[in-house]
Amino acid sequence: MTFADRILLSWGWRRRAIGFLAGAAGAAALPPLDVFPALFITMVTSIWLIDGCVHGAKSNGLRSLSLRHSAWAAALDGWFLGFGYFVAGLWWLGSAFLVEADKFAWAIPFAVAGLPAVLACFTGFGFALARVVWSDGPGRIFALAFGLGATEWLRGYVATGFPWNSFGMALGGNVVLAQPAAYVGLYGLTILAVVIFAAPACFWDIGRNGKRNWGMGLFGLALLGLVAGGGALRLSFATDDVVPGVKLRIMQPNLPQDAKFRADNKEEILQHYLSLSDRATSPQTTGVADVTHLIWPESAFPFILSRDAATLSRIGAFLGQSTLLVTGAARVEEHRAGRLIGEMDISYFNSVQVLKPGGEIIATYDKAHLVPFGEYVPFNEVLENFGVRHLVHIPGGFEAASTRRALNVPGLPPVSALVCYEAIFPGEAVPAGERPGLLLNLTNDGWFGATSGPYQHFAQARLRAIEEGLPLVRAANTGISAVVDSYGRVWRSLPLNVEDVLDAALPRALPSTFFSDDPVTGPFLLLSAALLLAFIALLLRN
Repeated sequence: MTFADRILLSWGWRRRAIGFLAGAAGAAALPPLDVFPALFITMVTSIWLIDGCVHGAKSNGLRSLSLRHSAWAAALDGWFLGFGYFVAGLWWLGSAFLVEADKFAWAIPFAVAGLPAVLACFTGFGFALARVVWSDGPGRIFALAFGLGATEWLRGYVATGFPWNSFGMALGGNVVLAQPAAYVGLYGLTILAVVIFAAPACFWDIGRNGKRNWGMGLFGLALLGLVAGGGALRLSFATDDVVPGVKLRIMQPNLPQDAKFRADNKEEILQHYLSLSDRATSPQTTGVADVTHLIWPESAFPFILSRDAATLSRIGAFLGQSTLLVTGAARVEEHRAGRLIGEMDISYFNSVQVLKPGGEIIATYDKAHLVPFGEYVPFNEVLENFGVRHLVHIPGGFEAASTRRALNVPGLPPVSALVCYEAIFPGEAVPAGERPGLLLNLTNDGWFGATSGPYQHFAQARLRAIEEGLPLVRAANTGISAVVDSYGRVWRSLPLNVEDVLDAALPRALPSTFFSDDPVTGPFLLLSAALLLAFIALLLRN
């Protein structure tokens, strides 16, 4: 009995354990490990599990199952595989609930196991879709690519979306293999990844002539070579052109996300920012006076900056004559709630604000895509009765901006600001109908400590640069801060949990990519091709 047969014929708890472990192994393809061949284990096992569902895996042999029953069996196998993948890939989410353990530790199981259990439903649905167009032989590789490609796309949109750690990140985490994202985006990379990493399952197939079927397995390896070769070719055209006259400084304060970050420590925090921002880094850059734009990370202040005239004045004096500050800051907006005099409603926004010398705020961007349960609680009126509340210390949570728009920063090309979580959504990194000159990602990953989370977040933000053909400037409280060019190459970076400043020029943007012009067509064509090839194989086999 071959290894493939042992998986195909498994049943009961052994089958569930195989699915879970195969999914968990695939998480090694994600940052920070980036061992992309690990996804071979996940995808090849997926093929054999669905094969077993088609025939009805039993210890006493094979028997055919109806389409309905085998689709349900495939969905169950897919759920266990997805559960293993997401538990291994998202375990670090529990760290955020340990920052204030006395209030939130009870929610750790819901983050570490509950969210993966929900996300695994998409993987299970993908297995069921694949089963509908499943056939013996090479065509089943395309069936799996269609099923998982479709449901990973759905995962990016259902209930505001959560495309974190899509299977395509096995390619997206490698700058050479990620280059097709300029044409097909993350969801297209996912379809390519499934075909590449599932195709070797065909090496174990025995054809009707009694010989092994090598063709599809070799096709998958050739496709991997084509992706790598195409990526290397595209990178060979990369230049080091910069936007003239722009000297960036990113400040990474490395403040712990604990009780020290509160208004009582306002003076200490501000002095830390100012001292670090004015650090000499070279004979050419002896302090903040030698840079044009100083950048601080998301939610840099434990108070409302726009309402603190003394702090604004102090920052304005610090900036000197020609430096502008771009910083994350909470913003408050009051509006009349009723007819009574003095009856006001207050809305809070997670914002990016631009300060000119003198301390005047001259531009603001409000975050539009908020983090559920982090920045607001869905169905708050119901869930608050069960003690559920958001993590941020904002009364009622943040409000979302009604639309995304470019941020105007003097001396820079039009800026597409991405506050933290907004950087993970392919096709949504730039405002509709606008072509900015750079992506600016301000974030605070201090919630997650020295875990996989910050590395995964940075890799996804970097993939947006490749998709859009735009440079990425990233300021993170605890790291990873970086300047990335329009091909996804990291020019300068600061590692995790380091207090420092980073000086860099601004890479020049590329002409718009195929994906930036049309983020739908590329993934749709690949998904349609996978479905068509799977359906043709099914017809021929029947």
